[in-house]
Amino acid sequence: MFMSSGIVSKAQAGGQTQLLRVLFVCMGNICRSPMAEGTFRHHVRLAGLAEQITCDSAGTHDYHFGDPPDPRAQLAASRRGYDLSALRARQVKPSDFSEFDYVLAMDKVNLRLLQRLCPPQHAHKLKLYMEFGADTEAREVPDPYYGGPQGFEHVLDLVEQAAQGLLRHLRGRTTA
Repeated sequence: MFMSSGIVSKAQAGGQTQLLRVLFVCMGNICRSPMAEGTFRHHVRLAGLAEQITCDSAGTHDYHFGDPPDPRAQLAASRRGYDLSALRARQVKPSDFSEFDYVLAMDKVNLRLLQRLCPPQHAHKLKLYMEFGADTEAREVPDPYYGGPQGFEHVLDLVEQAAQGLLRHLRGRTTA
């Protein structure tokens, strides 16, 4: 089901509100995607929409399966009031494409990997996360893994911006 501005939840067409599910994806699921998940979850709670919107994160690779987010990501996030400590890395699985309404990649490399894995009937769910950001120049969330603390702060700036845009986008889809 489509609307001109995006995807509607499966049950909305039947007149009932359905939980909207969002998956954030990067390469290893220890930096960008858990930061995106943590910030978005926080903003969803503040908006009073936790019963209508849920999220998760995953990686296209299994490098860090079961690990918590990078300590630098956790530190930067905690300074802004986001708790990532309960999150654990996992790899994207085939069922994610049917279970989630939005599968949002942090960069074009991971988007291409998702496009290869995704069944054609779910391809419309794949997008770059920064498509929801207000900064028209930042189309991707850069990987801060090999850099210093400023890279994690920059990632937080971007994912906070995109979280607000995604939340605005989804607001109209959480009520019948």
